Amino acid sequence: MTNSPLESQVLLRLGPIPIAAQVVSTWAIMLLLALACWRLSRRLSIERPGRLQTLAEWFLELAGAEIGATIRIDPKPYLPLLTTLFLFILSTNLSSLVPGNEPPTAHIETDAALAGIVFAATLYFGIRERGLGGYLRSFAQPTWIMVPLNVIETLTRTFSLMVRLFGNVMSGVFVIGIVASLAGLLVPIPFMALEVLTGIVQAYIFTVLATVFIGAAVSDDQSEGGDQNTSPKENV
Repeated sequence: MTNSPLESQVLLRLGPIPIAAQVVSTWAIMLLLALACWRLSRRLSIERPGRLQTLAEWFLELAGAEIGATIRIDPKPYLPLLTTLFLFILSTNLSSLVPGNEPPTAHIETDAALAGIVFAATLYFGIRERGLGGYLRSFAQPTWIMVPLNVIETLTRTFSLMVRLFGNVMSGVFVIGIVASLAGLLVPIPFMALEVLTGIVQAYIFTVLATVFIGAAVSDDQSEGGDQNTSPKENV
């Protein structure tokens, strides 16, 4: 464990390139998730779906319903990205249960990368749905005087997304480490259960906020002066 959450423990080197421990953990988690998805997709069946397929379909339906209820538009274009974010963050948060492993999300570099993905996705979906001109005009709502504030808001909310995830996960790791060093190995078990709950909640909150940001980027309610309480599906 490093002395500071802003420092990274170098686990190995590829020539002159240092590879930190959280990078290796991230690669391992991505590999496990990819293998799990590959194995699941090889045994799909329409007539007699297995338990894992039923669970996966239930999760996708639940995620789609949650995304649709949040942004009130068709969730299918955003479902792959948002469900991948949720599963990855959940897996990295819960990796703290592996003895000797620090979750990658307890390091600010990982959280910055995740927040950067959300920022890039917000720009991409906003421009794709509204066009470059329409998306840029959204920064002038409700008046052009708000352009600087709207730009700053877009940047600061990405920063807050990073800091929120980093602070909550890192603090949990610190608490468990301190209690384990003072009271032994068995006492921190209740804290570990709380850490599991915190990991699930933080993955959910991050995904919901990403959904809200993307929904705000693709929505044209403000630019058209429409009623925000009216579902876009009802306007079709």
